[in-house]
Amino acid sequence: MPVDSTHPKPGLEAASLTDVGLLRANNEDSYLYWEPESEAVFRRKGRLAVVADGMGGYEGGQEASRLAVETVRFVYDANFSSDPGSSLVLGLQTAHQTIQRYAEEHAQFTGMGTTCTAIAIVDHQLYFAHIGDSRLYLSRGATISRLTRDHSYVGRLVETGIVRSEDAESHPQRHILTAALGSGREVMPDAPEQAIPLQEGDQLILCTDGLWSVVGEQEISRVVQAHAPAQACQTLVRRALELGGPDNVTVIVLRVSAN
Repeated sequence: MPVDSTHPKPGLEAASLTDVGLLRANNEDSYLYWEPESEAVFRRKGRLAVVADGMGGYEGGQEASRLAVETVRFVYDANFSSDPGSSLVLGLQTAHQTIQRYAEEHAQFTGMGTTCTAIAIVDHQLYFAHIGDSRLYLSRGATISRLTRDHSYVGRLVETGIVRSEDAESHPQRHILTAALGSGREVMPDAPEQAIPLQEGDQLILCTDGLWSVVGEQEISRVVQAHAPAQACQTLVRRALELGGPDNVTVIVLRVSAN
């Protein structure tokens, strides 16, 4: 499994990996890591990472997730505001419109959509925008925190206390989304009201449900704490495959390091 090990500017280690899994014919996940080449622009815009899990038929999901990550990257760069979080939200909203317009122009893609989780790191401050059930985790020391909430039927049951959180990840209806890019008239991505300060040694994990639905949070935390990002990506994807690989699996691991 060839890991995509990028070489970001000082202050971060980054790696990513995707796999089709053992039961799917094609990979409907998309992802990217991006940072500006110009040092001056980098100081303003920082780093961007995006993961998306498409749905909507053999090629529809693949196309939707590709459009999502490309649109978020373009909007974040071209329409950057003084607030990186607002730029991420605008990117997801624009991607929603782009996917719907593309589906209208290509009848075979009617009904396609995608999850999308996008983060920006500017001067050790974390911003994110999110819709769907891909996830963002923060692993700090021995603890791991999920920063996103699942926009899914089961996620709603957990929030109302009908289903326990520990039972949600094996629930038979866990894949039914209540919000996604390309679905519905408007989208309101989740985004924190304030940036989250990052510390040296913090690890950020972006992943699709092909990982989190089979590999538990504590195991994810142990793996990223024990390995460099590239090895962590390989170990996590391999573990998902060992546990049946029922879906496409994509993971990005980012480790905050000293400048």
